[in-house]
Amino acid sequence: MLEARRRLAVRMLRAKQPRRVVAKLLGVRRGTLWRWEREAERGGVAALAARPNPGARPKLTAAQRRRLAVLLARDPTEHGWPTSLWTGRRVAALIRRHFGVRYDPSHVRRMLRALGLSVQKPQTPARERDESAIEHWRRYRWTAIKKRRGGSAGGSFSSTRAGSCSSRSAAGRGRCGGGRRPCGPGTAATGGA
Repeated sequence: MLEARRRLAVRMLRAKQPRRVVAKLLGVRRGTLWRWEREAERGGVAALAARPNPGARPKLTAAQRRRLAVLLARDPTEHGWPTSLWTGRRVAALIRRHFGVRYDPSHVRRMLRALGLSVQKPQTPARERDESAIEHWRRYRWTAIKKRRGGSAGGSFSSTRAGSCSSRSAAGRGRCGGGRRPCGPGTAATGGA
């Protein structure tokens, strides 16, 4: 689309259309029109083709990135950190230490995603967790509960019936959903009879 606009602009300028009119019609600045016209004069219409912007060259080579993946496969405690959690800051420090290259932690996360690595949240058990109490409950209490049910995990039980009025606004009005049926304590709709 951009290439088509560039070609159209050059054709209009060659047809002696005023620059301000062409710029307004195409929604570009007049300086942009000058640049497009110069490019067309130097390299022909092919010079107006859109070119991808490759961006900056990566600071780490492909071999260094592979080496980084190997380093990250090891536990962070092996690299001197007190916990087993890789953070953007820690990875940036690891890169600086091993390759002498500085990266911002936010960019490190993008780079790790490009390497196929993902963010992982550590699973830490609750401090209050008592494994022996859990095992005792599973072995004795849970088996007793299962035996009383006949060995199957049955459905849940609720004291409300279908058609009961459960919204506060309806209960406040004294009618189910504002309808004709009365709703409240002692009526069939709530099961309080």
